Amino acid sequence: MSPLPLQTRRQAIQRLGGGFGAVGLADLLAHNRKGLLADAPSSPTLNPLAPKVSHFAPKAKRVIYLFMNGGPSQVDTFDPKPLLEKYSGKRPPGAELKTERKTGGLLPSPFKFNRCGESGIEVSEIFPHISRHIDDICVIRSMHTAIPNHEPALLMMNSGEVQPTRPSMGSWLVYGLGSENQNLPGFVALCPGIPVFGPQLWSNSFLPGVYQGTHINQKTDPQKIIAHINNKYLSRAEHRSQLDLLTEMNRLHLAERRRDSNLEARIQSFEMAFRMQFEAQEVFSLKGESARTLERYGSSPFSRGCLIARRLAERGVRVTQLYYGDTQPWDDHEDILNHRNLAGDSDRPIAALLEDLKERGLFEETLVLWGGEFGRTPVSEKAKGRDHNHHGFSVWMAGGGVKGGMVYGSTDDFGFAATEDKVHVHDLHATILHLMGLDHERLTYRYSGRDFRLTDVYGRVVKEIIA
Repeated sequence: MSPLPLQTRRQAIQRLGGGFGAVGLADLLAHNRKGLLADAPSSPTLNPLAPKVSHFAPKAKRVIYLFMNGGPSQVDTFDPKPLLEKYSGKRPPGAELKTERKTGGLLPSPFKFNRCGESGIEVSEIFPHISRHIDDICVIRSMHTAIPNHEPALLMMNSGEVQPTRPSMGSWLVYGLGSENQNLPGFVALCPGIPVFGPQLWSNSFLPGVYQGTHINQKTDPQKIIAHINNKYLSRAEHRSQLDLLTEMNRLHLAERRRDSNLEARIQSFEMAFRMQFEAQEVFSLKGESARTLERYGSSPFSRGCLIARRLAERGVRVTQLYYGDTQPWDDHEDILNHRNLAGDSDRPIAALLEDLKERGLFEETLVLWGGEFGRTPVSEKAKGRDHNHHGFSVWMAGGGVKGGMVYGSTDDFGFAATEDKVHVHDLHATILHLMGLDHERLTYRYSGRDFRLTDVYGRVVKEIIA
């Protein structure tokens, strides 16, 4: 008979404690038919990116988030305020709402608004192409958020918290639903550069690392977007055999350590990198697109991003977030007329994306979201610009179970603050999760002794905008 292996006192206590825990867990599960993880979407395999069953039937399968970083002005885009002209230069009571900088009097929009579509929704002249799709769009004019500074506002819009401590919405969605394509990341963040705060905006935070967004600079040559993705020295079969051996060694290494999410994420990243060799470069290359398609989208970095977003959507990527540009391009403190240039660059490819999704039968199951981290003041800054405004601003949604040709909520007569049917960022997040088949109160993750969720302890589903 072999002698029992010697154990330290600490090891003995650990095993003893684990045994009592297992007994307790078995008893708990025996008396609770739902089990401890009843409210978490289930996955049929151990692959954390495998598709999971949603809480209820979803309206949408994927999200494309068109993020206008810098903060587009609601009164110059989708929320017309004719009284700005009548009271130009005045300082009504709402002008005293605290924003970031010193402001002057009311500044009329330099742009004309037109009633568009059968719905007659007013849209700024700077969006002639998007306006043709207004009957497919729900404009939310009553958004509001917490702070009028870029960094915390970006974090709030992306993760539901003003501090860099929470997972991004994209990470939550992939954690809850997995991804339909195992050869590509479940969450891709496209940006021709880096937005303010950068990687924290697509961070997994305390969720397992496999759910972090993958940043792609779409200006880069497709062959160079992901460095060292091709193995020049081994065949595919040899590379697969090598990776299998490496994975087994890593698993043994992981087994010796208690739950190490960083190590687990690294193991998963090796596997993802192997699979991406055969699809990633193809999806980011536009060589297979027709001349008509390329002409329809245009040739700017944002145009390219919109077309890549469609290609990712049709290949089953769960979340694609497309930032308009590097740093904060929509931040027009100096001259709001620059909005015409920004809209001129983004209007056509966004309309092309909506058209393309429709033609390919993807529109009804793809939720498209447009907006920034906050809006801008109806009063002036530096004579011709506008300051940040977190009290009231606009976003819009299309496809994915959203009612088209609809305006929800409103701001006051000048556009200072949301007044009717107010929608906080937490409400927007709750609604997006709902459209994707997830209950925002049930999608939780246990960390540091408490259950966390995207909407924290807030959020209501805006059911009025759901088809």
